[in-house]
Amino acid sequence: MSDSSILKQTPFDRASAAVVGAAESDLGLCAPGTTPLDLMAQASKRALVDAGLTLKDVDAVYCATSQIRFATTALCEYLGLHPRVHDGTQMGGSSFMTHMAHACAALQSGQCEVALIAYGSTQRSVSRAAASPREFNPYETPYQPVLPISAYAMAAARHMHEFGTKREHLASVAVAARQWALMNPVAWEKEPLTLAQALSARMVSSPLTLRDCCLVTDGGGALILTRADRARDLKRPPVYVLGFAEELSHLSISNMPSLTTTGAKLTGAAAMSMAGVKPMDFDLAMVYDAFTINTILFLEDLGFCKKGEGGPFVGSGAIAPGGSLAVNTNGGGLSYCHPGMYGLLLLIEAVRQIRGECGERQLPRCELALAHGNGGVLSTQATVVLGSAHD
Repeated sequence: MSDSSILKQTPFDRASAAVVGAAESDLGLCAPGTTPLDLMAQASKRALVDAGLTLKDVDAVYCATSQIRFATTALCEYLGLHPRVHDGTQMGGSSFMTHMAHACAALQSGQCEVALIAYGSTQRSVSRAAASPREFNPYETPYQPVLPISAYAMAAARHMHEFGTKREHLASVAVAARQWALMNPVAWEKEPLTLAQALSARMVSSPLTLRDCCLVTDGGGALILTRADRARDLKRPPVYVLGFAEELSHLSISNMPSLTTTGAKLTGAAAMSMAGVKPMDFDLAMVYDAFTINTILFLEDLGFCKKGEGGPFVGSGAIAPGGSLAVNTNGGGLSYCHPGMYGLLLLIEAVRQIRGECGERQLPRCELALAHGNGGVLSTQATVVLGSAHD
């Protein structure tokens, strides 16, 4: 999609919809026999309690998971729902930002009153291979890449070649994530991580070590959205949806136009334009950190630093606690949890930070947050802007 076409968004009344409920399911390693539907339903019920609503209020359902072919249909059957709107769009980890955009459109047009977005995965329990089976690609599979890490390793190696990015910069992303995770009671990782430990970790796909790679966990989450006028009467402070955009550029990494520029360059600009904000206005950036190179690429492409300067930016401590830009305050996919498709959990943390519910890791000020999702091998990108105020 071209720069000009993505900026021509479908008309949307800024802040006409708001998030009113947010919850995680159980995370980490779930009890034997737990299914992805169990986790989606658990998170959905918790999010409804958070919002002060019930299953009877829900008339739109959005969900995706790699483990169930008809995820939305299955969840509705499990919960006994018969929604007016249902959407199982599957774009990988960016699906849930897209679901939020679709839900906002349905709410604004009057197609529904209360929308549920849900996700669940038992990726750790059943293994990554079983949860996310790889399709045969005649142009790549014969070379036996270890996907998705080999694809991200290529992007990292190219960024190092073009801009002089160092392994120390990549490791700094992992260290910052761990520092945030140590303030999150439900984060998977409980031990401090030093730069030296990150650099000396087992190499998985050069230049990425084990500490450059996301966790493999079970887990899920859910969000509840409704119209802004109704949101103001519910139990939690509304978190308004101010802007969003999505983009896809390729499926296989061998077809990525540039290994060092992602679709976030387009979606960030479009979502911020819709919201009427700029990168310097944000208090929080939640970016999809399946691998450490992701954080560097997305911070550059979203405009938080210049292209090629992401390495020194993160290496300076800018994204660690106390730094100039709060990034992935829950600990991210690197140290908090990563149940296959992580995008919904980025949105949950952004909502909680804006509502002031994050305890030790709570930011002193969080009125405007960005959540950016990534799917496939840097294949699909989606950005959402959330805020505490609608004027």
